[in-house]
Order: sequence, then structure tokens, then C-alpha cells
Amino acid sequence: MTAPLAGRRVLVSAGPTYEDIDPVRFLGNRSSGKMGYAVAAAAHALGAQVVLVSGPVHLDTPAGVQRIDVRSAAQMHAAVLGALPADVYIGAAAVADFTPRSVSEHKIKKTAGSDTLVLELVRTPDILADVAADPRRPVLVAGFAAETHEVERYARDKLRRKRLDLIAANLVGAAEGGFERDDNALTVYWEGGERRLGPASKTEVAAQLVALIAGRLGA
Repeated sequence: MTAPLAGRRVLVSAGPTYEDIDPVRFLGNRSSGKMGYAVAAAAHALGAQVVLVSGPVHLDTPAGVQRIDVRSAAQMHAAVLGALPADVYIGAAAVADFTPRSVSEHKIKKTAGSDTLVLELVRTPDILADVAADPRRPVLVAGFAAETHEVERYARDKLRRKRLDLIAANLVGAAEGGFERDDNALTVYWEGGERRLGPASKTEVAAQLVALIAGRLGA
């Protein structure tokens, strides 16, 4: 039997981005990359050619997957758009929304008489929106939304604003999953529908998500 994603090119982004402040400090987040790596492995298991653009993580590359390592949001943006065209893009990375306007050449030192440090931050490129608007737009663009409250409202808003086909949302800090855990639970939204995945291991939830994507791609 033919694998559901045989002949398809799937592009996945995963992990955090680190936005440098000076040579020893950066702004980051708590993403481990486990969910995105599980998604890449699941897509390969269904027959896809998979390219994984990864922020800094401590994970082994899934078997059969091509991995591109990046550090910052700007680097991830360039690598993702540079890996197009693809049939599917799954944006599972936790990309920084802001980055320092400038990076200090030397370590920032404490200043006598001052108890504060002011950093000027600027918006980073919107990878999901730019992929969805690209002339080489994948047939299906899927995003992730990690929220602390009003999950459906924020997820559906992101789905519409960024012109996505699917968005997989989860409640950060919930007992059933999230950052720095091996299990997860997602609610996947699309225009006119939704489906609950998990709670289960991230490997199982990723398999369910990729099977859902393959089904909608085929439809």
C-alpha cells in the first residue's frame, strides 16, 4: 500500500530561537523542540521527503530527515523560505516575536549607580504569514499556537490573519502537556472544523496530527 505522503515534500520548523543581546546573553524560550521533531519523524514515516529547520535543541535528527540548524528568528525565516517549494509547511517552532535592535560587541557590564538596563526590541519576521503569502506557497500550511488562556479564540484569529489551512493549539502549563514535557494535547482548528488530539505522548500526538494533515491534503 502506498504511504499517504509518498512523493510529497514536507517542511517542518521546530525548537526555539535565540536572539542575542551580547556575546554571552540571549533572549530565548522554553521550547525543547520535541513536538516539532516528532512531527518531522511522523511525516517521514508516512513516506514524505522531510526538511527540518531547527533552532538550538538537544535532540537527535530523526532518521531519514534532512536537518538545517539555525539560531535566530531571522536565520529561521531565511532557511524556511530558502527550503521552498514544498507541498506542506508545518510551523512547529517557537519563534521569538521580538529581537534586540542591536547586539553589543562586548559583554554588557553593570553600570555604577544604575539598577536597570533598557533593551530596545524590534519585531522579527513573521515566518508563517510569509510562507502563506509566498508565490511558492505550499498546498497546506499549518501553524502552532501555544496559549495561556482563550485558546480557541486566539488560535482561530491566528488561523485567519495568517491565512493558514490548519492550526494546532495547546494550553501552556496544562497538566496534559506543553513545553519541556514528553506528552501533549492539541486541538486542531480549520475553517469550519476542529479535532482534539491526545492527551498522549508527543510521538503519538504528532502521528495523529500528520495523519490528519495527510488526509486533508489528499482531500
